[in-house]
Amino acid sequence: MLKKISLWGLTCLLSSSLLAQKPALIPAPTKAIYPQGAYTLNKSIIIAGPKNDALTTSYAYLTDKLTRIAGRKVQWLYDQGSVASLAAIRFKLNSTADASLGNEGYQLVSDAKGVQITANKPVGLFYGIQTLLQLLPKELESAQPVTGVAWKVPYANISDSPRFAWRGMMLDVSRHFFTKEQVKQFIDEMVAYKYNVLHWHLTDDEGWRVEIKSFPNLTVKGAYNVKKEGHFTDFSKPLPNEPRTYGGFYTQEDIKEIVKYGQDRFVNIMPEIDVPGHSMAAIASYPELSCTPDAVNYQVISGEPFIDWSHGHPEALQDNTLCPANEKVYTFLDKVMGEVSSLFPFEYIHMGGDECPKNYWDKNPQILAMRKELGLKNSQEVQAHFVRRLEKIITSKGKRMMGWDEILEGGGLPKSTAVMSWRGMDGGIQAAKAGHEVIMTPNNHVYIDLMQGDKAIEPPVYKTVRLRDSYAFEPVPAGVDAKLVKGGQANLWSEQLFNYRHLQYMTYPRSFAIAEALWSEPANRNWDNFIGRVEAHMARFDVAQKKYAPSMYEPIIAVKRNTNGELMVQLSTEISGLTIHYSFDHSFPDQFYPEAKGSVIVPKDATVMKIVTYRGNKAMGRTIDLTINDMIKRAK
Repeated sequence: MLKKISLWGLTCLLSSSLLAQKPALIPAPTKAIYPQGAYTLNKSIIIAGPKNDALTTSYAYLTDKLTRIAGRKVQWLYDQGSVASLAAIRFKLNSTADASLGNEGYQLVSDAKGVQITANKPVGLFYGIQTLLQLLPKELESAQPVTGVAWKVPYANISDSPRFAWRGMMLDVSRHFFTKEQVKQFIDEMVAYKYNVLHWHLTDDEGWRVEIKSFPNLTVKGAYNVKKEGHFTDFSKPLPNEPRTYGGFYTQEDIKEIVKYGQDRFVNIMPEIDVPGHSMAAIASYPELSCTPDAVNYQVISGEPFIDWSHGHPEALQDNTLCPANEKVYTFLDKVMGEVSSLFPFEYIHMGGDECPKNYWDKNPQILAMRKELGLKNSQEVQAHFVRRLEKIITSKGKRMMGWDEILEGGGLPKSTAVMSWRGMDGGIQAAKAGHEVIMTPNNHVYIDLMQGDKAIEPPVYKTVRLRDSYAFEPVPAGVDAKLVKGGQANLWSEQLFNYRHLQYMTYPRSFAIAEALWSEPANRNWDNFIGRVEAHMARFDVAQKKYAPSMYEPIIAVKRNTNGELMVQLSTEISGLTIHYSFDHSFPDQFYPEAKGSVIVPKDATVMKIVTYRGNKAMGRTIDLTINDMIKRAK
């Protein structure tokens, strides 16, 4: 009996070891088999592939990694036929398309002969390269040359293609400006996880970021505000003598350069010009676009409060809307959309349409007169009228319009307009049932600017979206025609993003989860398996010195009172295998301190509870300080 148990235990150990050795690919491929063994890249290697302009950047990036970081000497053979069999890495475009791979899929085979990546299209080879880079040791992520590493590719047979064609990330550069080089870096980090659309939020109340030659003041004045640090939306009102020098914009040449940079990496870039709300930067630049006489005194917002959300909808303290009853607005939009459409070859322009306060509209004589003339019942129908006029403008430029789900309100949305659903899934469901194409971006799953752990330790935002919430994202809700759901995206608003390092912290690891929801088939997704792969990629990020959040290791905290009125703290973990330890005496708990199991009753004289998680003898999360005042608030 003991021998049987030992044999069974050994089998389990070997199985676990083999599982642990499986490559940690994100997103999970469609089909993958990993035989035992690995192919070692010699000091000098040959790479063979088709000479194709679309792959020039991809080939150069792979070559740079192998030569500069791994120290390999690389020779390329282009279109050399049978000679290519000598190559360590081989790329091949199918002469007859493999239907199972589609446009973006690839097959990667690694064996004793080397690595071969096959695809129908150049983009498929590009994604095969991203997978190959993940298969190689994590040291490849270093910015400096690495020695003493065996550069091995594990044996693999991978056949992979995406579930959705639209795999997007939204970057808001209006609330805080990011430079041209930082936007390029963002694109590089996107494509490593097979994202293919950059939704670029270029205008808002805090800044207009794209040069429009017809309206130079948009960037002369509209691109700059007062530099503030602290908590965005709670800043003090700027004083007249404070310099308005913080911000920036992209010239049209910058835009063309970034668009080309994206194209070279198979990324489409969709610009967003957010109207009719979120337009203070435009109004501060050209007050005649407003219905409100006081607009001549408006300035670009610097993060001070100017919208009242206490009613459950936006009430403007200053009118940040373009005037839908003013013909100058449509002339302005015609010229703006004309210049924008010439800069961005992608088929869509996003017009925003979200969070438009209507309290000024409800009492404005011009708008009330327009309502009477056109038979519009309310301000929602006024916005719908504006949206229809803008759709004609965008269509006249050879583009299709997209907007946030508020554009459904008021009715009459043209069928050709696509809808991006952010207030949960309901807007997307409604739009799809009406025949519109839909991009699913529900804030409770994919808003990666929101807190990802407990509010006691995370930079404060109004809501929490944990890694598990992002991994639970399912873009196609029940009862909806899947053909109308083009895909989804991770949205990164920048109110609280003061620098690029914090941008990375908010993006990872949640964008890993969303990448997998958009690329991988549901049957291939498994939470526990995913966490193991996330940890492997965190190790890669450590080598690359990229920032990420450790929030998944930190406890989920709930506070309530028992029948005796005592405070009780309920602690649980998002991932398995962790223990939670705590103290009430201001000392710093470690693995030898009491372990939280079930509810912990707070001593009546306690002022703070310190909490930390461990895996074995290693601290995994940050120490959280939960004050007694915070507990009392949570218990209410």
